Amino acid sequence: MAFKARLVAKGYTQRPRVDFEETYSPVAMTKSVRILLAIAAWYDYEIWQMNVKTAFLNGFVEEEIFMDQPESFTTVGEEQKVCRLQRSIYDLKQAFRSWKTRFDEVIRGYDFVKNDYDPCIYKKISGSSVAYLVLYVDDILLIKNNVKMLGDIKAWLSTQFSMKDMGEASYILGIKI
Repeated sequence: MAFKARLVAKGYTQRPRVDFEETYSPVAMTKSVRILLAIAAWYDYEIWQMNVKTAFLNGFVEEEIFMDQPESFTTVGEEQKVCRLQRSIYDLKQAFRSWKTRFDEVIRGYDFVKNDYDPCIYKKISGSSVAYLVLYVDDILLIKNNVKMLGDIKAWLSTQFSMKDMGEASYILGIKI
């Protein structure tokens, strides 16, 4: 049996316009995913799925946020000190938004272009190769017409984030592929 623990913030104590400004962050629209799946089926593109492990820990915090030290990690004589967060952690009101902002910055660095209509759909064209990337919270769907490009993108994503390669996609958002 394996035990896991996760450090979380007391997001319920955060106050609007004091501890956070924006919390909204989009997710891929189901109709966009369906359109891309139809394109993939028509052109016989590869469809692969990946998961970003601990995605919310990748976002940077814009606001000054302090939290109490976890009880088991305090140093004797320094129990009254607090921690200033530099990165987002689970249960912060802005955690999802921070993650999405970070993902946008990183993915643009690999020449993906965000879709104007759906901000969680990205496209990359390189010669005759085309790749679509769908982000749904921490799940990534990769749709490509070039297997080498698929491998390159997966390898690159794995250098940027801790990833789990889930192989060829069979389900996404409750849609059987």
